[in-house]
Amino acid sequence: MSIQALRERLNALNKDSRQLLAEKGEQTWTKEDQTKFDGLMDEAERTSSQIEAHQRMLDQDAEKNFSDATRRDTKNGKRDEKTEGYEIFLRKRDRDMSAEEAQKVRNTMSTTTGSEGGYTVQPVVAKTLIESLKSYGAMRRVGESITTETGNDLNYPTTDGTSEEGEIVAQNAQASSADVSFGTRALNVYKFSSKVVTVPIELLQDSGIDIVGLVNRRLRNRIGRIQNRLFTVGTGTGQPTGLVTAATVGKVGAAGQVSSVLYDDFVDLMESLDVAYMEPEPGDDGAADIRPGWMFSQAVRKVARKMKDGNGRPIWMPSYDEGIAGKSPDELLGYPVEINNFMPAPAVNAKSIAFGNLNRYKIRDAMLVTMYRFDDSAFATKGQVGFLAFCRSGGNLMDPDGVRVYQHPAA
Repeated sequence: MSIQALRERLNALNKDSRQLLAEKGEQTWTKEDQTKFDGLMDEAERTSSQIEAHQRMLDQDAEKNFSDATRRDTKNGKRDEKTEGYEIFLRKRDRDMSAEEAQKVRNTMSTTTGSEGGYTVQPVVAKTLIESLKSYGAMRRVGESITTETGNDLNYPTTDGTSEEGEIVAQNAQASSADVSFGTRALNVYKFSSKVVTVPIELLQDSGIDIVGLVNRRLRNRIGRIQNRLFTVGTGTGQPTGLVTAATVGKVGAAGQVSSVLYDDFVDLMESLDVAYMEPEPGDDGAADIRPGWMFSQAVRKVARKMKDGNGRPIWMPSYDEGIAGKSPDELLGYPVEINNFMPAPAVNAKSIAFGNLNRYKIRDAMLVTMYRFDDSAFATKGQVGFLAFCRSGGNLMDPDGVRVYQHPAA
């Protein structure tokens, strides 16, 4: 079965599950209802696993054989001058450039260590990579991103007003003062490397190939993976402070729940968050409201999908593709779910579930991106050219009380 057919099968299963939930409403579920729903969820889990296996195979094939090298869209004419200079840098050695081409490269990229082929990419080009990173990984999907021109250390201002309240003032009496309590959280950036990306010379010589898109996808995938991991579980020492590291523990599992999670654990974790954080926040520029939500791995999702409340009703609401209207999110106890496989799996003392205002995690990108091009004998003898990118990013949870995590017991 093709990956598209599997996706259609998964959508159909999830749609049937949602329909069953809607039909039963507030009714207590019978054993037959539970069996039917569990069967749908089992099949959905198996189909999801097949889709993921297919996708991993496709990704590996693309990485190895460059099957994702797409043809350039020529309908919109040439690239702008800045991007065109970047493309020339990717395709040609310095000595093979014409005077005009060399000038375009210099206008686009400033030399840092020319003898080694290093160039600092101008903001208009660097932004292309940074924007592509924003679409990669769960943490960048839920977190709030800012971009700074430089990578200097930064202490970001924070404040927590959940315990503040006003007062009743008698007629002609003076109002009390209550200064807002401000704090700071470190939002420093760290140097990330893509490792060397090798591209066959034949692709560089084919002017119809979108070489900028191809190289940027490689850089995005490699840098995006390590950033998503560290934005999730980073220690904060020599690396970003991860969401799991910074968040407040809202619920510790009972003894013996080293690898399990109960319905009550989800409820207790959700209720450990101050009600002030439960209200939706308006999105930017007319975007949909930002709601509190869950984050955990597939290992936890597998448990949550079959979990029932006291009346036997499932607490999981599966999503399905609604075509042009977009994709509705999976929901758990009425709140959206973000799957992040860098979240710890259930284990001793592991913090496997997060709930709250996930957008309180702030990601900072320094605009500076440095590119290196390698075409010496080590690469030329293999018919390849190497590219290496460095960029600087960091992240931290600005409000540790805005996100709560579930921690498994020590034994």
